[in-house]
Amino acid sequence: MAVKIEKKITGYAVVSAEDKNKAVAGASIARDTAEAELPVADVIQMHERIERPEVLIGSTYKIKSPLVEHAMYVTINDIVLNAGSEHEQRRPFEIFVNSKSMEHFQWIVALTRIMSAVFRKGGDVTFLVDEMKAVFDPKGGYFKAGGVYMPSLVAELGSIIEEHLKSIGMIVDADLSPAQRALIAEKRAAYEQRSKKNAEITQPLEPIDYDANMEDPAEDIAVTGDGTSFPPSASMCHKCSTKAVVIMDGCATCLNCGYSKCG
Repeated sequence: MAVKIEKKITGYAVVSAEDKNKAVAGASIARDTAEAELPVADVIQMHERIERPEVLIGSTYKIKSPLVEHAMYVTINDIVLNAGSEHEQRRPFEIFVNSKSMEHFQWIVALTRIMSAVFRKGGDVTFLVDEMKAVFDPKGGYFKAGGVYMPSLVAELGSIIEEHLKSIGMIVDADLSPAQRALIAEKRAAYEQRSKKNAEITQPLEPIDYDANMEDPAEDIAVTGDGTSFPPSASMCHKCSTKAVVIMDGCATCLNCGYSKCG
């Protein structure tokens, strides 16, 4: 097809095949096309569209609370994402609570269904721990084994979820520093030594046959265990919620976390 040139020619050049290839290589490409061609890591994150596998890994925890007649068993099942790869991670998928006691059946079922839905939604589910541990029973809380204060049954459920999330690596527990551990060990040793001295002072010169219902005077001030048991006379620590605060040298000292307050 002939092309008629109606303007004056000011210059000309011959375009070779190599020039055409360079022009095609330098042509602009749409951003969406370029991003689509980039390599993408095939990492699966937790989201609500993931279907439940036939088999899940689970852990069961026991709650023995004075607020309910029978023990409660909390089962949390986890799903393993990216199994066998460097991106393998374990995430909570569902939670169940079983008990012979039917007193709290309705709200327990509702709570576990909501929490299971939050687990399957994905993202940061650790906020559940703080929300549940902040629930207080208007009738009053209780101390569980070890002297840890629980303000409500819901708070203990939150404590169990926290323990489970720590075990699968979603919550990193801030360990005590070596200096703090050494301070707590020193305070415990000093308290035990003082308790032994007080027991020797109050010990009668002649042995007394105590009745089976009477308690040994030295038993009330004995410290037993490796950090999980504390003196019966200890008060609750406002920092770690553990009944482990004793009075030493005029200062209130926690034998569990090392918190101290004088005056």
